[in-house]
Amino acid sequence: MSITEPVPAEDLDRSFFGHPRALSTLFLTEMWERFSYYGMRAILVLFLTASVADGGLGMPDADANALYGVYVGMVYLAALPGGWVADRLLGARRSVLYGGIVIALGHYTMAIPTDWSIFPGLIMIVLGTGLLKPNISQMVGNLYEKDSPRRDAGFSIFYMGINLGAFIAPLITGWLADHFNYHLGFSVAAVGMTFAVIQYIVGGRRLRDNGVAPTHPLVGPERTRTLRWVGLSMVIAAVVIGLLALVGLLSVRSVVDLLAWFTVAVAVVYFSRIFLDKRLTDVERSRMHAYVWLFVFAACFWMIYDQAGSVLNTFADDNTNRTIGNFTFPAAWLQSVNPILIIIGAPLAGALWVKLGTRVSTPWKFAVALILNGLSFMLMAAAAQQALTHKVSPLWLVAVYALQVAGELSLSPVGLSMTTKLAPAWYASQMLGVWFLSTAVGDAVGGQVAKLSDGGPSYFLILGIVSVLIGLAAFMFTKHIRSLMRGIH
Repeated sequence: MSITEPVPAEDLDRSFFGHPRALSTLFLTEMWERFSYYGMRAILVLFLTASVADGGLGMPDADANALYGVYVGMVYLAALPGGWVADRLLGARRSVLYGGIVIALGHYTMAIPTDWSIFPGLIMIVLGTGLLKPNISQMVGNLYEKDSPRRDAGFSIFYMGINLGAFIAPLITGWLADHFNYHLGFSVAAVGMTFAVIQYIVGGRRLRDNGVAPTHPLVGPERTRTLRWVGLSMVIAAVVIGLLALVGLLSVRSVVDLLAWFTVAVAVVYFSRIFLDKRLTDVERSRMHAYVWLFVFAACFWMIYDQAGSVLNTFADDNTNRTIGNFTFPAAWLQSVNPILIIIGAPLAGALWVKLGTRVSTPWKFAVALILNGLSFMLMAAAAQQALTHKVSPLWLVAVYALQVAGELSLSPVGLSMTTKLAPAWYASQMLGVWFLSTAVGDAVGGQVAKLSDGGPSYFLILGIVSVLIGLAAFMFTKHIRSLMRGIH
């Protein structure tokens, strides 16, 4: 048996909630990594928009929302080269380790109490997450055979780890940012990532040969040529950035806008490259056509959903009554509502998908997710209407997040699992990167859209209606997409 093949089902133990013990190592690594990511994310926009006197950067809301969107987009875009590095150079196991170390260094950099530390810190987090994110998911997929009925349930449990870290982190970083300073909040994220790396190393023995070697390693002259081109590309990029800075065209706003549309271009180019690959079989090509539909639907979903950390976070800070008795809780605490609802709902969703089996298709689940997402922003429009005259109850946001979570559980863990099923043989780890690319496109475009937000009801209402209409269109194409999936549901 090749060390890159999934472990046969008969060799799997069921000591971790009925799943392989190795899942616990990946679960805890992802939990601490997400603790660091969501802890920092919960206070990032608040830090960017806070006045200099209050310890922030004093950026306009529109610029902060766009920067936030492109940062989150870059985190997921970096998963694409991260998957390639694992496939061709390092293997998934080492990619996750090196990525975790780079992420930790990025958070420690952001913890330095100076303005200049933020941007290099964000860049390091982007690069490290690109190595870690797609490859740890690929290692989860390797624990199961492709047709295993426990595969979706395993990914749902893994997804719980993400949200356990995401629930705890904002409570800590939000309180520290409110009572001390933002950089202290960033330092907690650094500590969380350190725990992730230590836990991954200690629990590595449970993984056996999972992800040890690249699936399609570069060897000989091909390796030399590729590394040469990578180095040359980095030099060219550095020169271009230097020239733009020299002539005064390099600003935060221009870089953010450029990166947003670059992300969309990457998606178009990458799918074109896959379809032009003559190594794809007819079945693989058909499945990739189906996957393009799912990709577009997912990008539309994340365009709205991930504004929770920007537009909705700012709304919570400015327009909600967060005082209970003599205590006013931080706006960042509301970022914990989403993950706690997912922790509650994920086991139920996992059990539901196992029970329903193939009776409910993946395209159908995506359509439901888009409609629920749209309804959440319609509800948000009602909250924004009331906020024109007085501060509103934070329960409005809780209800909005509840609708979004129901949609997320219909799309995200299912889409992650479906990606590993539809992936062509030559694009194993890279396809996990393509799945995260859908989030990158949605977030980058969402950041541009968020520049138009004034916190008023019309913004939320228009986006809500658009999402519902896309969801209804997805229902109409369900049968066609299923036929393209060739036996995969």
